[in-house]
Amino acid sequence: MHSFFKFPWILLPLASAFKHPHPDDLINGFKNAVDCDGCHALLVPLKALAELGDSAFVDTLIATCKVLKLEDPDVCVGAISQQGPILSHALRGISPFGKTATKLCEGTFGLCQPPAVNQYTLPLPAPGPAAARKPTASTGKKTPFQVVHFSDVHIDREYAPGSDSNCKKPICCRAFADEAVPPNEPAGPFGNRNCDSPAGLAKSMLDQISAHHTWSIFTGDVVEAAVWLVNRSEVTSDIGLFNQELSAALNAPVFPAIGNHDSAPVNNFPLDTATGKFDAQWVFDLEGKQWRHWTNRTAAREVKHFSGSYSVTAPGTNLRIISINTVYWYKQNFWLYDSDTPTHDPRGILEFAVKELQAAEDAGQRAWIIGHMPPGSQDVFSDQSNYYDQIVQRYRNTIAGQFFGHTHYDEFEIAYSDYESRGADTAVGAVWIAPALTPRSGNPAFKVYDVDPETYEIMDSKVYFSDMKNPKYQTEPEWKLYYSAREEYGPLVDLAPTAPLNARFWHAVTEAFEKNDTAFQRYNEFMTRGGHVHPCDAACKKVAICQMRAARAENNCHVAKPGLTFGDTERDDPETLMKNSAPPAPAHPQSQCEGAGIGHLLSQLALKVTSGPGRESSMADLRSRLEKIIPVPRAVDEL
Repeated sequence: MHSFFKFPWILLPLASAFKHPHPDDLINGFKNAVDCDGCHALLVPLKALAELGDSAFVDTLIATCKVLKLEDPDVCVGAISQQGPILSHALRGISPFGKTATKLCEGTFGLCQPPAVNQYTLPLPAPGPAAARKPTASTGKKTPFQVVHFSDVHIDREYAPGSDSNCKKPICCRAFADEAVPPNEPAGPFGNRNCDSPAGLAKSMLDQISAHHTWSIFTGDVVEAAVWLVNRSEVTSDIGLFNQELSAALNAPVFPAIGNHDSAPVNNFPLDTATGKFDAQWVFDLEGKQWRHWTNRTAAREVKHFSGSYSVTAPGTNLRIISINTVYWYKQNFWLYDSDTPTHDPRGILEFAVKELQAAEDAGQRAWIIGHMPPGSQDVFSDQSNYYDQIVQRYRNTIAGQFFGHTHYDEFEIAYSDYESRGADTAVGAVWIAPALTPRSGNPAFKVYDVDPETYEIMDSKVYFSDMKNPKYQTEPEWKLYYSAREEYGPLVDLAPTAPLNARFWHAVTEAFEKNDTAFQRYNEFMTRGGHVHPCDAACKKVAICQMRAARAENNCHVAKPGLTFGDTERDDPETLMKNSAPPAPAHPQSQCEGAGIGHLLSQLALKVTSGPGRESSMADLRSRLEKIIPVPRAVDEL
């Protein structure tokens, strides 16, 4: 039972709010939503508002967003109009005081800590004799082949060179009607730090990839992050154009995964409870058809029938690629909050992974798992991360690698057989996370893996980047080798010449980081490819290493900080981050892939209500507007 039952200020409005919301109930809820108890209390009038219908819910949040100036009015209208009905649907299905509500308060408002995992044992086949063995390490006599991993391209087809790259919108470099004239900082043709990727930058990267790979993996997010403007027509067009560009530029297959931006509204991947305009089947039908020439007919059918997931054997190998739609584990996918009854495996994604891994084991294959969201990320539900980890433990001798994107950083996570004793001896799986193309997160980059042709383990990971500070960048980006993981980290741990960069290796690297701050600070710089480097002191470093040792989300040491958890940290300067965060300068800002969605807006509410300029007049204005939106019965008004 939550401690809010101890506080009389919360009890007073509950009876009326359950029946009908009053503007004062909402305003007081906003004011007091500064911690977990306050968030649960706020959900009472928000749920009552949702019961009045989507229109009242959406109009109320838009008015609140405008009055409090959470973003420009057009951003308020666009983001809330698209995602508000989904959140309204979710609130109608849950208790404001239940465990799902706690998850909502953590994932959307950043006001609660993640609740304990719903304990569940995933049904898994018993290990067979072959499951106890994996291919022995290569002798090093066979030459590795190369695979490129790129992610989070976020191509903005409306990127406008010469427009303002330092605007008031969440995404700049567009010809917004209300932008400054003349622009504060004119956008260059190949991208700026407050903007997503122009099409020319994507083409430049693809031209480079074609010289480096046998085949490629792409871990999602085609569409740009102006999410308040994105609709189904744009997503369909953007996905189609990028798939055409991949086919034209690359002379070998690409194995993709679906990202959270690759639908409309953004993050909209419904459960079976969704109908009509919120159905996302059109995404799966589109991708299944357009990916077919890289995969095969069976995989195309799987994409359509397994919510974007598929499996295929890479050409000329004994390696099975298993692509899974991890957006069904994403805290910003509001469809996942619409019931107090736990759904252990939304849309059967885990079941699909098990089926394909068992097929790989039976066939004597190794497997790579690819997806958009890393399993240990702080914006992944701990429940599904835990259940996925059970799969990793069962098939750890079959899985040769796990590859994800989403965070926009160049980083890694480690899975352990015993999270209570994390060490080299218990490290059983390495998660590779690719840097992004979009300049929002640092210098544009991609990875090239040297892959052992017998074990399919990674022998080296080379990052190629284009330095935006290079005077020639805006004329034609130059792509250069940034660093080799083997050359950079191998000497720290005395890596043997023929040893792979596996989980044991990466755990040893984390131990080296603990002892060698210079090495850690280089890693911290590498995360953004030397672009938006955030200072990271001893406390920050401790959390960052914990994140590396947490391919299971419940172990990542993330602590929700009201007002900061989903704030727009990617555009904060380092001094502001150092001043406002604890530990200083989050090593893993989590807004990179969300954009200005409704979660971003709601996370600012409490701070704006309690400390914004002109607060009292704003509250009076807000009450006046809400009275016009919410019809107030006399009996409720007089209570």
